[in-house]
Amino acid sequence: MEKKFQIFVSSTYEDLKGERDQVIKAILEMGHIPVGMEMFSAADEEQWKIIQRQIDESDYYVVIAAHKYGSIADDGISYTEKEYDYAVKKAVPALGFVLADGANWPANQMESSSEKRDALERFKSKIKSRIVNFWTTKDELHAKVSISLMKSMQTSPRIGWVRADTVNASPELVAELTRLSKENATLRAELEEASSLAEQNLDKEKVSTKSFEILRKNSVKIYIAKQGDTEWGEPRDGTLLEVFKALAPNLMVENTFKKIGADIAVFYGETRYRELAPVPTNLLSHWLADLAALNLIKPSSRKHAVSDKNEYWTLSEEGYELLKDIRRIQLEKGLVEQEAPES
Repeated sequence: MEKKFQIFVSSTYEDLKGERDQVIKAILEMGHIPVGMEMFSAADEEQWKIIQRQIDESDYYVVIAAHKYGSIADDGISYTEKEYDYAVKKAVPALGFVLADGANWPANQMESSSEKRDALERFKSKIKSRIVNFWTTKDELHAKVSISLMKSMQTSPRIGWVRADTVNASPELVAELTRLSKENATLRAELEEASSLAEQNLDKEKVSTKSFEILRKNSVKIYIAKQGDTEWGEPRDGTLLEVFKALAPNLMVENTFKKIGADIAVFYGETRYRELAPVPTNLLSHWLADLAALNLIKPSSRKHAVSDKNEYWTLSEEGYELLKDIRRIQLEKGLVEQEAPES
């Protein structure tokens, strides 16, 4: 018979709403039952008893940690850490997901109190002493939670829940399954509402495909020769993502190797660039090879005259989709600059 597992999701709340939504979405997509602190009223002793009961009934426990320690209980420990300690004490398989060091994070979502920062670091060390994953974006967190839960379900199978019509169900079991079904329906409705709001407020994380993240974190040095220059001079700092943004618009059909170099020079603000090899051809070849390795560009298959010895490149389907996402977000944020017409 098919089992559904109850999974308790624990974290600070206000700073990790979007991340919690992604974790809940991952659990629902796997066909299981997410529960968490947002289902209960304000913090008090009665609520803590309810939370303990939910953890007791849960098959797995997931904790997400970033840069907030959270609300403190009367005993001086945050409710998130109390939930974690209780799950470990009850031998519920606990999966930790800690924001990676160096990951981008809003300053206003970090603890300002040195005491809370110290408590948070001690809590993170506690999480890292057991099964832990590190994440940088909501989408990455979604994927890692799904993979980790699947592995844990295989290596640490739990009792779980089954449909009442597949067992000799007692009235108590039927009542409990009915309650969980209602909770599941409520969570689905809340998730759909959250997803709708997220679509209206797209940001860079909505473009956080694997390729986007790889491009963003790979730095490059940009050398541009001006008209009359015989040496390259000092390089500019850039990324492969900027290189992609520079060359992608003119690759929607196709473009030559020579003109791609000019597009990069213009992107970095140099309009009086050297006509022959405005950027180093060896670096340009490496960048094109990197983008091709990520399946974002490919050699053009359009027919040209036999006498045309130019090397032509074009966007792949994946590259076209990534360009659309980037441009859409720039348009919604009003970040697309209007260019002057070419003479």
